[in-house]
Amino acid sequence: MSIFSGMNVSASGMTAQRLRMDVIAQNIANVHLTRDENGNVYRRKTVVFNEKDTLNFGNTLYNSLNVFRPNGVRVTQIVEDQSDLKMVYDPTHPDADENGYVMYPNVDPITEMTNLIDASRAYEANITAFNAGKAIAAKGLELFN
Repeated sequence: MSIFSGMNVSASGMTAQRLRMDVIAQNIANVHLTRDENGNVYRRKTVVFNEKDTLNFGNTLYNSLNVFRPNGVRVTQIVEDQSDLKMVYDPTHPDADENGYVMYPNVDPITEMTNLIDASRAYEANITAFNAGKAIAAKGLELFN
């Protein structure tokens, strides 16, 4: 694995974690949204990661030699959580049903904050790995001076 492959893996991880943090922020921002422009209640969204598939000659050669060569990560989809929505009794709310219940999103702020901390730590770990690769490349160039 070359230095640049490692840097590419770290960069893909940073991109994926950044999108994850954006989705988490969207969930937190909509925690009290009882209806959107279409009249639907907001549903929590999550990000699904998968390994990047890079089908090129180098990867095919490494795979045939049974040599591990990481490709990085990519976001394959953003899915809505289909768990039950929260029902809160508030007959004075304009979105209350005939029984006085309001449907709120299935977003738990504590879970979202925990996921946000996790995503930011993963982002920081990728920055550290990227900077280590950059420092190794810089030291290698110093050898030729």
